[in-house]
Amino acid sequence: MIRARLATTKRLVAKVGSALVTNGGAGIDRTAITRWASDVAALRASGVQVIFVSSGAVAEGMARLGWSERPKAMSELQAAAAVGQMGLVNVYEQAFAAHGLHTAQVLLTHEDLADRKRYLNARSTLLALLKHNVIPIINENDTVTTDEIRFGDNDTLGALVANLVDAQTLVLLTDQRGLYTSDPRRDASAQFISEGRADDPKYEAMAGGVGTGISRGGMLTKILAARRAANTGIHTVIASGHEPNVLQRVLGGESLGTLLYAPEASLGKRKSWLADHLQLRGKVTLDVGATKALLHGGRSLLPIGVIAVAGEFERGEVIGCVDEAGRELARGLTNYSSSEALRIMRKPSSEIESVLGYADEDELIHRDNLVVTG
Repeated sequence: MIRARLATTKRLVAKVGSALVTNGGAGIDRTAITRWASDVAALRASGVQVIFVSSGAVAEGMARLGWSERPKAMSELQAAAAVGQMGLVNVYEQAFAAHGLHTAQVLLTHEDLADRKRYLNARSTLLALLKHNVIPIINENDTVTTDEIRFGDNDTLGALVANLVDAQTLVLLTDQRGLYTSDPRRDASAQFISEGRADDPKYEAMAGGVGTGISRGGMLTKILAARRAANTGIHTVIASGHEPNVLQRVLGGESLGTLLYAPEASLGKRKSWLADHLQLRGKVTLDVGATKALLHGGRSLLPIGVIAVAGEFERGEVIGCVDEAGRELARGLTNYSSSEALRIMRKPSSEIESVLGYADEDELIHRDNLVVTG
């Protein structure tokens, strides 16, 4: 029944990993990309808009440079990405041009989506490309990214992009059939999972570690990406990229891969943007009363409920709210900087002006700018 709903998809984000794109690191797999382009072209002809999130730049760069192992130094990774992007984009362009479709390369970093203005600009650009029947080919901007701003894997990037453009379905293509109860390459008794709720915690426990030496991802990153996408009601399918016409078949309701469906309730766009932050500027620790107020009362966070402040942040930046055990409860836009928060914590709102000499807001984080994550 849930799979049948996929047929109503009007906007799809599909992600392919490095192992698929580069045939296990041997170099760009033109045959595979040609097959996916044909699949996407058929969907476009039926009225479905498609965004492609593609790994492979670093792996292609490694192949071109003759490197057998993924480098660890950031500058070497950036160099490989710069070299690899040239070949990767060229192959996609040729594959889609054969179907009369234009492509556009879009490179993103976390800062592009963490900054509200740049987030909205990226959204407008992608929607404009779709309006003009262009297929965006998105990748993390590995040529400039650093450890502080990198997404870490393109599964996460796929989920963030799906949330960004209001997609209905996210398809994560991999070299496996889908999700199993354990790694089928090591456990012959592993059971295939056809579908389940994306927010079910048991799937995270089942997922293995990182993927191949070429890929940075793995089944765990796909589970977490599906959970992230589910925040805004997006269903995720994890399926084999080796399957012919895989995207058409998934949207056709075929029982292909693992469907991790979103619960009925979902976050609004602004709160989804808050939840999607991968790095936070700082955090505040809450007492028991404030914890209950946030989790069960739908209340704003007042300074009096804060017992500790960590990190350096300014007014308007996204910070985390944790309990005394360090577990994240929520995150939101702070009305005060870290230095101000240190001075007003444990104080009633009525004393903010006397402590700081001014009072911008009664709340440290207003409930309209706060999303519960715990």
